[in-house]
Amino acid sequence: MFESLSDKLESAFKNLKGQGRITELNIASTVKEIRRALVDADVNYKIAKEFTDKIKDKALGEKVINAISPGQLMTKIVKDELAELMGGKESSFNAKGSPAVILIAGLQGSGKTTFSGKLANYLKTKKGLSPMLVAADIYRPAAMEQLKILGEQIGVDVHVEEENKNAVSIVQNAVKEAKSKNKNVVIIDTAGRLAIDEAMMTEVANIKNAVNPNEILFVVDSMTGQDAVNTAKAFNDRLDFSGVVLTKLDGDTRGGAALSIKYTVNKPIKFASSGEKMETLDVFYPERMAQRILGMGDITSLVEKAQEQFDEEQAKKLESKIRKNKFDFADFKQQLEQIKKMGNLKDLMGMIPGVGKQMKDIDISDDSFKGIEAMINSMTPAERADPDLIDSSRRKRIAQGSGKDISEVNAFMKQFEQMRDMMKNMNKMNMFGKMMGMKR
Repeated sequence: MFESLSDKLESAFKNLKGQGRITELNIASTVKEIRRALVDADVNYKIAKEFTDKIKDKALGEKVINAISPGQLMTKIVKDELAELMGGKESSFNAKGSPAVILIAGLQGSGKTTFSGKLANYLKTKKGLSPMLVAADIYRPAAMEQLKILGEQIGVDVHVEEENKNAVSIVQNAVKEAKSKNKNVVIIDTAGRLAIDEAMMTEVANIKNAVNPNEILFVVDSMTGQDAVNTAKAFNDRLDFSGVVLTKLDGDTRGGAALSIKYTVNKPIKFASSGEKMETLDVFYPERMAQRILGMGDITSLVEKAQEQFDEEQAKKLESKIRKNKFDFADFKQQLEQIKKMGNLKDLMGMIPGVGKQMKDIDISDDSFKGIEAMINSMTPAERADPDLIDSSRRKRIAQGSGKDISEVNAFMKQFEQMRDMMKNMNKMNMFGKMMGMKR
């Protein structure tokens, strides 16, 4: 995410490395490099110029104390200004109503339909609401089918009228059905186009007037840069939407859309989405995103994702097994499943300060655990419960069953034993007791 921008900003800060203080002379080249990095990221030049002028004024007005180097001070100033450029603080989301109506708009290919499913899943699992999805794209049959599949996947009702060619009528019928079924949120997936056209704008505007939505979210493909910002302005002039959604943040994102859109349309970014999994939707936190752009990680989001998967009762049982040195392959597999639920592995690693940059050229697939899971699945229940049972002949059978080489099974067994030894040592120091105490 924003790897090229991150690298160029880091390079810009190097101009201040070793400097004792900030002066007009040494800051000039740094500011110039930052501006160039932003323009390369497809940020409008006027916005980049205004942004760097603010940074320069702030930097020259700051006194560098002994504990902070000019480079560190500059990083903090840029982080604060990046966060402000993207909205300053997280924005509220209004999903209260009987039902609340959420209208999703954007160009074709921006990820509207997938986002609609993710939003329904988010409101259902994290907010305890009962959403209904509405297929209001009457031009693309595949959109209706896709929404039905997503609805089944997350256990959410989908209102579809395949023969009805009046989008306004479909939406009005959906709201009536939602009321009759006691659904408290209606999420409307509207039609997209390859480009802005008057017929499309009129249809979306008519839907807005018919159902008076609580929120109108404009979905932006974050890989399209400045084009996305120009499209957002055209939509906002007509719809006056309430917020922006950035999708495909796991792709080759330069950053132009994320950095420019709030400034251009003066509407907050409310959600950020990456990947196809229904769980990969996050509330947009400008300060956390600024930290990640600058390679500072995002421990807060990482901890929150871990806490979502944390089951206190399960953790106590696991602690008890570790204390008795009974941690087994079934427990290990359970922990892997929880990690996978947290989201894209490379994205998670990028939240750890200093790690994201080291991982940028390493391909970490979500399938990374498949080989390990195949080996564990090839074990008998008795072997999973008692790793000490697994002798050389059993290892050969596990290798055959999992399609792995015996050397891979041996390496995995060795790593598992090393992990158990480490847990044993932590147990001696009462580390697990202390950790559980902290959670309470």
